[in-house]
Amino acid sequence: MKVTKAVIPAAGLGTRVLPASKAVPKEMLPIVDKPAIQYIVEEAVAAGITDILVITSRGKSLIEDHFDHAPELEQKLLANEKQDLYDTVVSLAHICNIQYVRQKETKGLGHAVWCAKSFVGDEPFAVLYGDDVIIPPSRPAIGEMIAAYEEYGKCVVGIKRVSLKQITKYCTLGVKKISDHIYDVYDMIEKPTPDEVISDFAILGRCLLTSDIFDLLEKTPPSRNGEIQLTDAMRVLARRGNMMGVEYSGTRYDMGNKLGILQATVEVGLSHPEIGSDFRDYLKEIAKSL
Repeated sequence: MKVTKAVIPAAGLGTRVLPASKAVPKEMLPIVDKPAIQYIVEEAVAAGITDILVITSRGKSLIEDHFDHAPELEQKLLANEKQDLYDTVVSLAHICNIQYVRQKETKGLGHAVWCAKSFVGDEPFAVLYGDDVIIPPSRPAIGEMIAAYEEYGKCVVGIKRVSLKQITKYCTLGVKKISDHIYDVYDMIEKPTPDEVISDFAILGRCLLTSDIFDLLEKTPPSRNGEIQLTDAMRVLARRGNMMGVEYSGTRYDMGNKLGILQATVEVGLSHPEIGSDFRDYLKEIAKSL
């Protein structure tokens, strides 16, 4: 079955980037001139996704506004003969079919994905974490996972190697290499202790799931912090032999982390068609004083 649906969990409070996220959703924090969530939506659309459900929470209405028409702004741009900016702004309202549902309680990523059950139905679907922007060199990261799903017919997680210090903040995967960047995933442990680490591969920002995940999520007990972990449900699929891993080629930026935001701003800024050259000269000058 062709993958046309995606879910973007974007209900988190953004406590790691306070106070910036107190009134502005962390998903709306900009990388140069586009909010983080726009990069995520554009990635999904580039991979052939036509329908997206964004899981939000209280105080996240700015996300909906961004992908809607802004009549006064649009009229002003036309009146000032700024056609390029007008086209850019208007295109956001038509980028794809975007729907929204609120996660009324902060019960974790697993619960957020469960909120998409009626939207997904019995179709396979992509999950693009709202914290994670992945800038591709060519092919969108979720597109690489869709290709793996179409070839192997199994659920897929996007994986990267991380340091031992970092992996205890994410998860660790039991993997067996199948080809150059594709792995069989046979186990996973969320936020492992150093003694529990299976490998230096972790799930970072993307996965592709089938509707089987919803029954598993309903049976998944809360973890130690009281949240329902998506990884705990996916672990069942892995142990059943129904999980692949794709070491995607793009660069991932953690937009829920202050350093990640700065890294994204610098690296994307350097390649920006309007300011890249001047920004590079500026950084070279600044570097002399470091």
